[in-house]
Amino acid sequence: LLNSNVVNDLILLETMMDNMMGRQKDACTLVRMLALRGLGNIASGSPEKVRKHGAKLLASMVNGMDDKDDPHNLVALEAMSSLSKLLDHVEERDIQSMLLHIAIRIRPFFDSEQPDLRQSSIVLFGNLTKFSEGNCEVFFEQILNGLVTLLLHLQDPKPEVVKACKFALRMCGPNMGCEGLCDMFLNHLREDRSLHYGEFMNNVCKHLMQSYPEMLNRLISTNLFYFKSNWVDIRAAAPMFIGFLVLHVDEDQCQQVDLDQLISGE
Repeated sequence: LLNSNVVNDLILLETMMDNMMGRQKDACTLVRMLALRGLGNIASGSPEKVRKHGAKLLASMVNGMDDKDDPHNLVALEAMSSLSKLLDHVEERDIQSMLLHIAIRIRPFFDSEQPDLRQSSIVLFGNLTKFSEGNCEVFFEQILNGLVTLLLHLQDPKPEVVKACKFALRMCGPNMGCEGLCDMFLNHLREDRSLHYGEFMNNVCKHLMQSYPEMLNRLISTNLFYFKSNWVDIRAAAPMFIGFLVLHVDEDQCQQVDLDQLISGE
């Protein structure tokens, strides 16, 4: 019902919305999940109501992601999917105060064993970058925190997760302050274009080391974590990533690399 335009004719929309928000305390996980789905569907049925009640709707989604009694992350998944729908219609001032919390909260889902959680969290992260201008430095830090993961998951075994990573990286590109990297993401990560991963990563690392040489150790440390990934293609991509980073870094910066750590893979 809330997904349909007929909702515009409902005088009781606000009452329905308040009732659904009240269901977030329901003892049943499925009820809490469906309540969030209904709230997210307002974006399709009555987008102007999203602008009017944006702060309350966003708070409901954040509460859903923080649900403490959600062992299979059903509520969190619905919250992330619904939030992506709502973001096209909320006022920027309503999302700004929650932006950092949401970005930090969804980051662990990038590596979830459940592909739908990986996909939804990565798509949501890409959508959040639209609002990063007001918190440019703060959100840039979140982009750097997620960059290695997004690049490695271009080798994810699930095509829908690869598609999500391409989208998120295209969205992140303009916020990274590196025109060459932004162009690479926009040109090589189009949905309809196949990717030569090794060649792409070689060029990405070249741009990274030209623009952010001080990040070398941080990028290497994150990659080392993926040496023990459950996904073989991602395990293979991580040492390749490190190899290209070291290849393109200046000799002075190279002295900072802990070779013992690299050799042990820890």
